[in-house]
Amino acid sequence: MKIYSWNVNGIRAVVRKEALEPFIKKHQPDILCLQETKAEQGQAVIDLPEYEEYWNSSKTKKGYSGTAIFTKIKPISVHNDIPEKFVKSAGLLADSYGHSNDEGRVMTAEFKDFFLVTAYTPNAKDDLTRIPLREKWDQAMIAYCADLQKKKPVVYCGDMNVAHTEDDLANPKPNIGKKGFTAEERSGFDDWLAAGFVDTFRMFKQGNGYYTWWSHFANARARNVGWRIDYFLVSDALKSNVKTADIHPDITGSDHCPVSIELEI
Repeated sequence: MKIYSWNVNGIRAVVRKEALEPFIKKHQPDILCLQETKAEQGQAVIDLPEYEEYWNSSKTKKGYSGTAIFTKIKPISVHNDIPEKFVKSAGLLADSYGHSNDEGRVMTAEFKDFFLVTAYTPNAKDDLTRIPLREKWDQAMIAYCADLQKKKPVVYCGDMNVAHTEDDLANPKPNIGKKGFTAEERSGFDDWLAAGFVDTFRMFKQGNGYYTWWSHFANARARNVGWRIDYFLVSDALKSNVKTADIHPDITGSDHCPVSIELEI
């Protein structure tokens, strides 16, 4: 089973660039998770009849955030957003930017052997004003996925908006303490691992040079001056089922590239 995840940074733009359907036809994912769709279902012309589509769009800001799942395998159920009990227990409240749980950031699909959760994690902002929100978000998401994990294993994917270690960005030293590489965000990633999740890409490849996002400035993508901020995590119980974990920097159309895993289920 091939599962892909891609922050498309606007699905209408990716469709206009004729980047989405050729990518899907070439890679043939069984399940594709998208983040930052910036659209509602039907606002982009997508001709993929072999896939069922599920969408979660922002309730408060049109054309902002948003996630979607395209799947050839019919899920048992699909649920949007972080359940309220975990929002409340983590103290995940609205801030000056709004309420992150109203922005279409989280989707959960239940399949026979696992739960699939995809999320577009809020970034901390250049001035780090969203760090308090971000810490609460991590707490809520980890608690939610750890609870799901009690029922069956979890596959978690998406744009996590953090480079975990110095190997996960091209220029770590000047970025220490900046958004995406603060102690708080990196500690949040540590908490995922402590909760029994595994960074699948690091099962197969170590070292730097493997990135999933590049700035539009200074020819960063061509020079591979990037960040690895898009991930697949799996419950430890699924670790032996992960046969490959890859990054696909050749796929263009967004400032992020897709990431993928292959599961033997």
